[in-house]
Amino acid sequence: MSVIIDFSIFPMDKGDQSLSPYVARALDVIKQSGLPYELGPMGTSIEGEWEEVMQIVDACYQELRDDSDRIFLNFKADCKRGRTNGLASKVQSVREKQR
Repeated sequence: MSVIIDFSIFPMDKGDQSLSPYVARALDVIKQSGLPYELGPMGTSIEGEWEEVMQIVDACYQELRDDSDRIFLNFKADCKRGRTNGLASKVQSVREKQR
Protein backbone atom coordinates (compact mmCIF):
# COMPACT_ATOMS: atom_id res chain seq x y z
CA MET A 1 0.00 0.00 0.00
CA SER A 2 1.32 3.42 -0.94
CA VAL A 3 1.96 5.82 1.90
CA ILE A 4 2.83 9.49 2.07
CA ILE A 5 4.24 10.60 5.39
CA ASP A 6 5.04 14.06 6.60
CA PHE A 7 7.59 13.96 9.38
CA SER A 8 9.98 15.98 11.47
CA ILE A 9 13.02 14.76 13.35
CA PHE A 10 15.60 16.74 15.29
CA PRO A 11 17.61 16.57 18.53
CA MET A 12 16.26 18.39 21.56
CA ASP A 13 19.50 18.60 23.53
CA LYS A 14 21.53 21.10 21.50
CA GLY A 15 20.68 24.30 23.36
CA ASP A 16 20.41 27.46 21.31
CA GLN A 17 22.46 26.24 18.35
CA SER A 18 20.84 25.82 14.96
CA LEU A 19 19.31 22.42 14.31
CA SER A 20 19.64 22.70 10.53
CA PRO A 21 22.84 20.59 10.39
CA TYR A 22 20.95 17.72 12.02
CA VAL A 23 17.94 18.13 9.75
CA ALA A 24 20.33 18.18 6.77
CA ARG A 25 21.84 14.87 7.92
CA ALA A 26 18.39 13.30 8.05
CA LEU A 27 17.60 14.77 4.63
CA ASP A 28 20.76 13.16 3.24
CA VAL A 29 19.45 9.78 4.45
CA ILE A 30 16.12 10.44 2.74
CA LYS A 31 17.79 11.56 -0.49
CA GLN A 32 19.98 8.44 -0.59
CA SER A 33 16.86 6.25 -0.39
CA GLY A 34 15.81 7.26 -3.89
CA LEU A 35 12.18 7.69 -2.85
CA PRO A 36 10.27 10.83 -3.85
CA TYR A 37 10.36 13.49 -1.13
CA GLU A 38 9.59 17.15 -0.57
CA LEU A 39 11.31 19.32 2.03
CA GLY A 40 8.98 21.82 3.66
CA PRO A 41 9.50 24.51 6.28
CA MET A 42 8.10 22.35 9.10
CA GLY A 43 8.82 18.82 7.90
CA THR A 44 9.60 16.52 5.02
CA SER A 45 7.15 14.42 3.02
CA ILE A 46 8.16 11.03 1.62
CA GLU A 47 6.20 8.70 -0.67
CA GLY A 48 6.64 4.95 -1.05
CA GLU A 49 5.50 1.62 0.32
CA TRP A 50 4.98 1.44 4.10
CA GLU A 51 7.95 -0.80 4.83
CA GLU A 52 10.44 1.23 2.82
CA VAL A 53 9.22 4.56 4.21
CA MET A 54 9.42 3.26 7.78
CA GLN A 55 12.96 2.02 7.08
CA ILE A 56 13.88 5.58 6.13
CA VAL A 57 12.33 6.99 9.31
CA ASP A 58 14.36 4.47 11.31
CA ALA A 59 17.53 5.30 9.35
CA CYS A 60 17.04 9.00 10.13
CA TYR A 61 16.66 8.15 13.81
CA GLN A 62 19.82 6.00 13.69
CA GLU A 63 21.70 8.86 12.01
CA LEU A 64 20.95 11.24 14.90
CA ARG A 65 20.90 8.95 17.91
CA ASP A 66 24.63 8.51 18.49
CA ASP A 67 25.25 12.19 19.17
CA SER A 68 21.87 13.11 20.67
CA ASP A 69 20.54 12.38 24.15
CA ARG A 70 16.98 13.33 23.20
CA ILE A 71 15.30 13.22 19.79
CA PHE A 72 11.93 14.62 18.74
CA LEU A 73 10.16 12.68 16.00
CA ASN A 74 6.66 13.40 14.75
CA PHE A 75 4.85 12.06 11.70
CA LYS A 76 1.49 11.67 10.06
CA ALA A 77 0.65 9.22 7.29
CA ASP A 78 -1.83 8.85 4.45
CA CYS A 79 -2.07 5.26 3.18
CA LYS A 80 -3.91 4.52 -0.06
CA ARG A 81 -3.97 1.48 -2.32
CA GLY A 82 -2.86 1.99 -5.89
CA ARG A 83 -1.72 5.60 -5.57
CA THR A 84 1.27 6.73 -7.61
CA ASN A 85 2.86 10.17 -7.75
CA GLY A 86 0.81 11.27 -4.75
CA LEU A 87 3.20 14.00 -3.62
CA ALA A 88 2.51 15.95 -6.78
CA SER A 89 -1.04 14.86 -7.57
CA LYS A 90 -2.49 15.73 -4.13
CA VAL A 91 -1.15 19.29 -4.37
CA GLN A 92 -2.17 19.64 -8.03
CA SER A 93 -5.72 18.51 -7.23
CA VAL A 94 -6.14 21.24 -4.62
CA ARG A 95 -4.61 23.93 -6.84
CA GLU A 96 -6.99 23.03 -9.68
CA LYS A 97 -9.90 23.69 -7.36
CA GLN A 98 -8.72 27.09 -6.12
CA ARG A 99 -10.71 30.12 -7.19
